[in-house]
Amino acid sequence: MLLVDGDLVLSSSGGASRTGSSGRELVAALLGNPGLRDAADRLKATPERRISAGQEGAPRHVYVFQREYATVDPARVELVGTDEATTCIGVVIRNNKTGMTSVSHMDFPKIVEGGLKQMLELLGDDSAPFDVHLIGGFADGPTKVVRSSGKKHTKQEGYSYPLCCEIVEVLHKSQQQFHLRSFCVLENNTKTDSFGNALPVIGGFVVETSSGIVTPASFDMNSRCPDEVVRRIRVSVCSYDPTWQGRLLETYDTQRDVFRIAPACWMPDWADIACSLNQLSDSEVLLQCSTSPAAEPPHFVENERRIWKYLIDNPDWEETFPKHKARVFHRTSGGSWSRYS
Repeated sequence: MLLVDGDLVLSSSGGASRTGSSGRELVAALLGNPGLRDAADRLKATPERRISAGQEGAPRHVYVFQREYATVDPARVELVGTDEATTCIGVVIRNNKTGMTSVSHMDFPKIVEGGLKQMLELLGDDSAPFDVHLIGGFADGPTKVVRSSGKKHTKQEGYSYPLCCEIVEVLHKSQQQFHLRSFCVLENNTKTDSFGNALPVIGGFVVETSSGIVTPASFDMNSRCPDEVVRRIRVSVCSYDPTWQGRLLETYDTQRDVFRIAPACWMPDWADIACSLNQLSDSEVLLQCSTSPAAEPPHFVENERRIWKYLIDNPDWEETFPKHKARVFHRTSGGSWSRYS
């Protein structure tokens, strides 16, 4: 169940039922909570932290791509985070007693219930509430007034709103207590550019595992590792792979501090599709491959083209995942990642 300042969250209709409140009602109540709005304002005012890999003395970190999650032990990892979120929502769940922290990059309502179960598996059993932060997504669609059962309701279109509704509804129906610390989503995370386009204020964040402090962050290309391109491809192809239906992508081995990039398959004709997509202009790539073309970071198109080049060069997925085994990377003494042979 969701708590704010120690109190059970009431729906916008005033109901206190843990199982009867819809995600839409809960989101409306949370967006209207003054304490959560103030917390979102403080987070947005915090200077963005730039995460770079390979620098001497750089903190040990774990990076989470779209539709991935990672649960980290503060004894092994100092920072965990994600970025490149536009319509997606980042979820942080932390056990304050142990410091164990799980971060996911949610992109679709149908993975939320299974994904949250995955995140909770290694956080331990605790009667005390876990801290939760929801960050990302924005007001990416117009609000319409619709009629249902003779009543008027507002309905937010777009991608972020239904995703956020599903996340808060699943959290609220859980037996576990969750203390919602940050709700920097939707209207609380929206700005407008000079052309009138709505954009997210915060698209990435990092969690300090020792303290639980959450800070806006961006990661350079070398810090989105290991196996960046293959992990990006898994996001694209996993929707067609029944292995991953209703689940987040497995990536990081908490107990051993290694990355295990679990296999994902693609059909040989993906190389032809990639070749065709690669002929598009940059503006066409944005329009056809993004849920929020005006909000994407400058490197979005470059990343898409690197994915397509890999698929063109590697049409057989079994060459990437021989014998259907995970690709395993261990952390070196210098903090970089090296693949097991």
